[in-house]
Amino acid sequence: MTKKTKGVIAAGHPKTVEAGKLILDEGGNAFDAAIASMFASFVVESTVTSVGGGGFFLAHTNRNQNLLFDFFCQTPYQKKPCSELDFKPVEINFGDATQIFHIGLGSMAIPGNIAGIFKIHQILGKLPLKILAQPAIEYAQKGFLVNKFQSFCFQLLAPIILASSEGKKFYFHDHNLPLENTILALPKLSETLEFIVENGVKEFYQGEIGKKLIQDCQEKGGYLTKEDLFNYQVLIKKPLSINYRHYQLISNPPPSSGGTLISFSLKLLEKFNLKNIEFGSNDHLEILANIMSMSNKARKNDYDHQIYQENILKTFLSPENVVNYQQQIANKLGSTTHISVMDEDGNAASVTTSNGEGSSYFIPDTGIMVNNMLGEEDLNPHGFHQWQCNQRLSSMMSPTILLQNNQPEIVLGSGGSNRIRTAILQVISNLIDFQMSIQEAVQSPRVHWENNVFNLEPSPSRLENNRAKLNLPELTKIILWQKENMFFGGVNAVRKTKIGFEGAGDFRRGGMAFNTDCLG
Repeated sequence: MTKKTKGVIAAGHPKTVEAGKLILDEGGNAFDAAIASMFASFVVESTVTSVGGGGFFLAHTNRNQNLLFDFFCQTPYQKKPCSELDFKPVEINFGDATQIFHIGLGSMAIPGNIAGIFKIHQILGKLPLKILAQPAIEYAQKGFLVNKFQSFCFQLLAPIILASSEGKKFYFHDHNLPLENTILALPKLSETLEFIVENGVKEFYQGEIGKKLIQDCQEKGGYLTKEDLFNYQVLIKKPLSINYRHYQLISNPPPSSGGTLISFSLKLLEKFNLKNIEFGSNDHLEILANIMSMSNKARKNDYDHQIYQENILKTFLSPENVVNYQQQIANKLGSTTHISVMDEDGNAASVTTSNGEGSSYFIPDTGIMVNNMLGEEDLNPHGFHQWQCNQRLSSMMSPTILLQNNQPEIVLGSGGSNRIRTAILQVISNLIDFQMSIQEAVQSPRVHWENNVFNLEPSPSRLENNRAKLNLPELTKIILWQKENMFFGGVNAVRKTKIGFEGAGDFRRGGMAFNTDCLG
């Protein structure tokens, strides 16, 4: 009889979690479970991630190795005149606000998700890849129950999903996009996943799948070429590492921004003794707002224009630079999904993947929508089509692990575009500074400061606070939200305590967790 592996997993959909649980039950390790959950997310969370997207996988092994697998999207080798591109704006209505995204073949960067899976499995996997992909293949073939959050995403992204005939074919049934509590099957995606797993990753980058993608790009206005797909590489990096309080934090290094900005914010936060400060009090809100404001200022002044410099991490997180911004505080203060897994053997995996908002382009007869990373404003801070050729795009994705005595204790990450870094910052502080349980730390109300706007999720204490007395950065406007919202991220986190594992999926994005609840 197969010995089950004890562990814990948190992710953005019940079926994503279930896929990982099934692999732990088969005796797989945390990395196997994370890979199975990645496959499943491409099926059941297809509005936020995809085989055609990219991401990052942070691993701590029971041999005390820390590895960051970078399989995020890459810019093409060559540019084209904008007049030749299929690159068009689409307006998405979020209810209280609208936002413009850009889609079409000219919005697509080189995908990395499937290459990442094969490389991670080659180095860290225990069970055969065919077994790890099986839950996802079955979900796509037999169908799965659409939950409230995924139904919301389908309706929200309807202008993108329905912009192509392929999108209508896969998702539009009975005159509706998938509604909550209906069954959605994606048989074509099931066949594609089975084919790639059986025949190898080259089928995506060099076989018929890749050829279809390249042909359409060359004939209909995309950047991607045979050279772009053929030369794509998964990068294995040394993670960023800092100390916070009594923990070692490891996360995503440059050129991605999220891990660096979280680290910078934690170094600013470490100046404050939070033991005598009440969570959600005016003092707490002032500290968070001013730290977020100062981190944004530091990013603009010292980071964004230098992300590809070799020594950027050392200079940006140097004591001299941090102290400069600490003194200034003293004088005044998306579509992504995340999977966290730990097992009883000391392995930990933190993986964040994304498809942007999607390009609306589906590779013919595959069920795969390709990313729109070149059309995402957050990833193109210098303007569209201004990217450097053949470079990893910078991302806010920040898979994170916190260690004590070289042992993983907390694993977390989030979706949420620019809110990723502030969501993770707050959950880490909730766990360490306010000694919350994992559930309380993830579900507690959050805030986000950006562009002189301080957004606050509702809580009874905040309604009672005299917010007019808050000492916030100059010209800050306060917006008190009426209810919790996916705007504030989607942190899925797990932790190992003295008595066992615990995990929490973020209700803001339909997340959940599975816990063996027994370490033996």
